[in-house]
Amino acid sequence: MAQIEQRESGYWQARIRRKGYEPVSQTFEFEKDAKAWARAVERDMDLGIYVPVSRAQRITFEELATRFETEFAPEHYKGSAWKHKLAALRQRLGKLFLVALTSQVVADYRDARLSDPDSRYKKEPASAPRISPATVKSELDLLSKMLDVASKEFSIPLPAGNPVNGIRKPKNGKPRDRRLTADEWARLEAECRASRNAMLWPAVQLSVETAMRQGELLALQWRNVDKKRLYALLLDTKNGEDRAVPLNKRALAVLDGLTRDIKGRVIPIDRMTLYKAFERACERAGIEDYTWHDLRHEALSRLAERGDLSVLEMAAVSGHKTLQMLKRYTHLQAEKLAQKLG
Repeated sequence: MAQIEQRESGYWQARIRRKGYEPVSQTFEFEKDAKAWARAVERDMDLGIYVPVSRAQRITFEELATRFETEFAPEHYKGSAWKHKLAALRQRLGKLFLVALTSQVVADYRDARLSDPDSRYKKEPASAPRISPATVKSELDLLSKMLDVASKEFSIPLPAGNPVNGIRKPKNGKPRDRRLTADEWARLEAECRASRNAMLWPAVQLSVETAMRQGELLALQWRNVDKKRLYALLLDTKNGEDRAVPLNKRALAVLDGLTRDIKGRVIPIDRMTLYKAFERACERAGIEDYTWHDLRHEALSRLAERGDLSVLEMAAVSGHKTLQMLKRYTHLQAEKLAQKLG
């Protein structure tokens, strides 16, 4: 039987000691609430479904985030994209205890993030576009993963289960299909060449010629470039696997024009420096709604337009694990083949 007693503070404490379970206690303002809690806990113990909540009541999301990024993420995540998502989660959820992370709290987080301005538009935040549904979905996916790790890897039981499973996640938006016209390409090239950042135009060229992701390009080392065998080896890519990217004549010409960095990086600049230089070049060229990732879309579109590469061959270049993401390019292949067939 549970022990119910009134403390000096006037509050009521319920204590339960039962063989096979750790002692548990909870304090309430009213005696009736203490008795109701004790009955519920003892019932769950009788049925063998009791889940202790003490750890989830003591550990904050900030504490979980620290363990996740030091003990779990380094072995399971590549690159830095997950760190930006974790920072967003910490900002709003960090002070909450895990037991307080209900489905309603997670739904409120979702709605608040969908109304946040895109932080990349710092000059005019009032008129900046909102955070994309795809970004918010990826943050919720990370939150769900963290709570699963808390339960399964860190032995922190969640009494109500994973709250992310109880909400509706935003749908991914339609894939971007922005491609530059010939005139826009000419203007962009001129502004990239005129940039004070000498690495900008070579980086743009290599992105278009190899379809590398930005992170892959910036991590590429000279020691992994084999000009004789015509490939660049990308290590620990987004998908967690190494990938060899073929180098065509145009890519080789760009590489031949680069000087060797003392630290061995092919493009020796950081991500934000490249992002800002590219953004300013687009502004000077009068090009709107164009992102760095659109260069990868341009590269894959050009490969598809060749008409002589299978989807599997394109996947080998792009690094996609599934072919679903490449289906959007099949119409370009069909168009080219139709021209060949007359």
